[in-house]
Amino acid sequence: MSESRAANGVGTAQKPVVLVVDDDPDIRESLTDMFESVGMRAVVYGTTAEMLDDTLPECLSCLVLDLRLPGSSGLELQSQLASQGIDIPIIFITGHADVPTTVRAMKAGALDFLSKPFREQELLDAVSDALKRDGERRLQQRERDSVRALAQQLTVRETDVLRGVARGLLNKQIAFELGITEVTVKMHRSSAGKKLKSISVADMIRKIELLDL
Repeated sequence: MSESRAANGVGTAQKPVVLVVDDDPDIRESLTDMFESVGMRAVVYGTTAEMLDDTLPECLSCLVLDLRLPGSSGLELQSQLASQGIDIPIIFITGHADVPTTVRAMKAGALDFLSKPFREQELLDAVSDALKRDGERRLQQRERDSVRALAQQLTVRETDVLRGVARGLLNKQIAFELGITEVTVKMHRSSAGKKLKSISVADMIRKIELLDL
């Protein structure tokens, strides 16, 4: 079961959440005090299994993860989260750092790797950066979801034309590939732009990229 010393009340859910997985209760308590002293909410776990059994927050969040843990390790948790499509910024903390492990964690997407004992400000800076990145990711995901909802209005032919646009083809090149006239391409392109609520060519291309056409 997770431990949290955040007070229940209005506004708590809006606070950034720092998830902490560390088997040392003293470290869990220390990090809880530190994060809550700067206006963040800390939710702490002693094992990776405890975290996986819990419901992850829907708000701005990041994960401070010990490398060596009883049972499943921090690296194994990182892999499990990735396999489940859970994209949360991870900061590793460890008293047993080595170059191969650090490289493996960073290649798998970890944002930072701090050796114990670390300075409080060092961890706070890393967490601040992680929360900023999580905010950018969430904003992009909301925009992607919005564009995909708009894209459901597109016809098959409009989608075909947008694929050509995504490849940087001219209208006449798209027309040749699809076996239609250039005028028809322009018509489909204009219609698709209106459905995607594109305000410019650059905006349309950005939205096409979000659709992964």
